Amino acid sequence: MDQSSSLLSEALEALPDPVILVDGRKVIVFINQAARLVWPALVVGAPLSFTLRAPDLIDALDAVLRDGALEREGAFSERLPVERDFSFRVRAFSTSPAATPRTAPAAILILRDLTEMRRIESMRVDFVANASHELRTPLASLIGFIETLQGPARSDPDAQTRFLGIMREQGRRMARLIDDLLSLSRVEMSEHRRPADLIDLGPVVQQAVDTLRPLASSRGVTLDLQASETPLIIPADRDEMMRVVENLVENAIKYGQAGKRVEISTRASEGSDDVTIAIRDYGSGIASEHLPRLTERFYRVDASASRESGGTGLGLAIVKHIINRHRGRLVVESEPGKGSVFRVILPRSIGLIP
Repeated sequence: MDQSSSLLSEALEALPDPVILVDGRKVIVFINQAARLVWPALVVGAPLSFTLRAPDLIDALDAVLRDGALEREGAFSERLPVERDFSFRVRAFSTSPAATPRTAPAAILILRDLTEMRRIESMRVDFVANASHELRTPLASLIGFIETLQGPARSDPDAQTRFLGIMREQGRRMARLIDDLLSLSRVEMSEHRRPADLIDLGPVVQQAVDTLRPLASSRGVTLDLQASETPLIIPADRDEMMRVVENLVENAIKYGQAGKRVEISTRASEGSDDVTIAIRDYGSGIASEHLPRLTERFYRVDASASRESGGTGLGLAIVKHIINRHRGRLVVESEPGKGSVFRVILPRSIGLIP
């Protein structure tokens, strides 16, 4: 590599946006670090279309390489493993007359990730719509009780005590709802960025279970943790993994407390490079028609029971988006009268995460 090529590579590596150079056959000849982070499957020497299946991008590249266009711009979206939006610019790359098509770059692709910007816009709209819908009922209750305290119950100490207690619970419900809406928005905004830090899953699960033992004890539920004997090292965000385990175990305690026992286990999956966290309860179970919708926002199998237990209807939606960010899967198995099992399956090697 000559000095000019080395300087060019260093300059492109320093750019925050993904940059890809291809030769006249659309074979990759250079990828900068930003591109490798977004698409780990990109390989120098392989055709670009093997990894980036974006027809608009390929058409723009054809226009530059085949039809002689100097530059083309456009946008494309990916739906798997998570939704991501990109803009791109394709420009002809000037090379020396001595360069050969098989070794010299013929076009440069500069891409920009628009996912976070568009999710911020969507988050604002969704937050207003969801908050206004879910806050309407507790706000109406608060206004009604305030009017009662100002009127008929003005001189009734017993009624005042009772109504103030209800108002306090409605206020707490609104606070939980706003906290969960904000948490969900934060998770959705970063869902397209894979965690790169390596953590041991075992201590995270242990801490989450220990945190919830007082709640379980108050409801007469025993928590049984069966942890893997070997470390389970995965690329993950520790706080988000803690949130996943806490949400699932808390749900098992609240909605499966009739079974008096919740089992939590961690293990390496057989026949794959995954790890599995399983949370099993022995409660009333969930009918099959509800299972596909469990992770929808505000979806409740039993709305009244959920609200009485302090649920906001957002816990499993938060769990789903965190697991998506970690490129994992949530599997739910349940039958009425036989309890439920929630399995979180996560890739163990960052190299296998698409």
